[in-house]
Amino acid sequence: MTSPGSTPLPATGPTGPPQVAPTVRPGPAAPATAARPQASPAAPALPRPPSMIARRWPGPSGAARPMVLAALTAAAVVGASALTMVRPGLGWLVAALAGTAALVTAGVIRSGTSSPVADRTTPTASGAVPARPGATGAPGRVAQAAWAAATVALVAVGTVRAAGWLFVLCLLAAAVTGTLAVTGGRSPLGMLVAATLPPAATVRALPWAVRGVRTTRPAGSGIGFGRILTSLAMSAVLLTLFGLLFSSADAVFAGLVGGLLPDISLGGVIGWLMRLLLIGGGLLGGAYLVSRPPDLEGLRPAPSRPAHRLEWTLPLVLLDALFAVFVLVQLTVLFGGAGHVLRTAGLTYAQYARGGFWQLLAVTALTLLVIAIAARRAPKATRADRLLVRVLLGTLTALSLVIVASALYRMQVYADAYGATRLRLVVSTVELWLGLLFVLVGVAVVRLRADWLPRLVVGTAVLALLGLALVNPDRLIADRNVDRYLETGRLDVGYLSGLSADAVPALGRLPEPMRSCALGEIAAELPRDGFWATNLGRERARRALDSVPVSGSITDCPGLRRW
Repeated sequence: MTSPGSTPLPATGPTGPPQVAPTVRPGPAAPATAARPQASPAAPALPRPPSMIARRWPGPSGAARPMVLAALTAAAVVGASALTMVRPGLGWLVAALAGTAALVTAGVIRSGTSSPVADRTTPTASGAVPARPGATGAPGRVAQAAWAAATVALVAVGTVRAAGWLFVLCLLAAAVTGTLAVTGGRSPLGMLVAATLPPAATVRALPWAVRGVRTTRPAGSGIGFGRILTSLAMSAVLLTLFGLLFSSADAVFAGLVGGLLPDISLGGVIGWLMRLLLIGGGLLGGAYLVSRPPDLEGLRPAPSRPAHRLEWTLPLVLLDALFAVFVLVQLTVLFGGAGHVLRTAGLTYAQYARGGFWQLLAVTALTLLVIAIAARRAPKATRADRLLVRVLLGTLTALSLVIVASALYRMQVYADAYGATRLRLVVSTVELWLGLLFVLVGVAVVRLRADWLPRLVVGTAVLALLGLALVNPDRLIADRNVDRYLETGRLDVGYLSGLSADAVPALGRLPEPMRSCALGEIAAELPRDGFWATNLGRERARRALDSVPVSGSITDCPGLRRW
């Protein structure tokens, strides 16, 4: 109990110290909502990291320019109209030039780029920084122009040579060089990835092209794609219509432009549309790649752990010793002649000449693989390590050059004994190319750097193929066999009659009846070419056949068998 006005006593607990009661002062009533806890604001979501495709190959960010689409359309129409599917000719070169011009246009008029600074620093919505066009790992302008020129040169082989097998090889090589021209790639892995990009680029380019078609051009900013396409269509229709009318009115004019006019039959129209779709799709994918090349520069295998010195030194020392013993034997062949080896080994001429070439070719290819692995795994930290790499790999490279010479010598012996053929000429060319590769590998071993080697491997292969086309292989084969016949009286007429029209001038040197036996089948399969099928080799063959009589009454040709 407390009396009024007295100070209250502190309360005591049963066991603890006295508890002081808090003083409660009356205050304003709090609002009802103030008692509810406030939710903390959510943390901003982090952007997802861009995928490898978004980083390496973002593609053009805008729409395709109308001028680019118009150039691609015109090139596709020209290519579909000029290509001849039966025999190679001038149309292939015209189509290649038209496609190259369209892709150059796409490279010059780059879409979706505002300024180099923005391209270099402005991130996209995914958080990736777009690469600057022209510096995304694609080759420089000089290298890009070199690959494009190689592509056109390879396709042009079909205009000057009549050999179909040679043109097929050139087309395969042109597909490789054309891919490198629009994608780049300097390392082996980058080149392999580049080979897979054109089909994907065609699919990815479809929305890009659709955006370009649907984009409305503001007034005064240039002509739109629709008007350009309408102008091209009207020009083609008018030229075709009046060309047909003039051709029906004058025979001389019809003979002049008859090959230029398209085939308007049902089969011709369907074939033209199929070629238009294929060429147009390929050019669209190429333009997509050229407008924003992929970044293939960083596609390199991770550096491997250097091997211990003994791990790679011992195998290479033993391999060098084995190569040295074999090279000593080959020097006996080169300086002592094949007759010495034939008497020593007890082989026939054919067994010696033919039996070892393919094995030596396999040895050459495997040696390149061994050198590549050893150069990658060998340590190069100290001067002694670098000297050891140069000595062992340099010795192996030099000995391999002797093995290449031995393989070429064996093939030469075989061709002299049994005649030249396409296969023997091609494998000799491959062996020469491998010898050139060993020279380049030797330079890389001395410098201990090989960043430039993958591009030169492809470049030298293209040069070897163009060199083979330059020497006119079918005519060279015919000349060698005719010279052999004039010396020995032996000739495989059946094989020579299956050569292309390039061989006609050489086969015209044969006496009768061998000349008619060799030229009869070629002359029967040499029709007149239209404008787009114009071919220099077939034209020379026609002139040669006009000056050399070929009898069609000979049915029993001597020596009509294959070796």
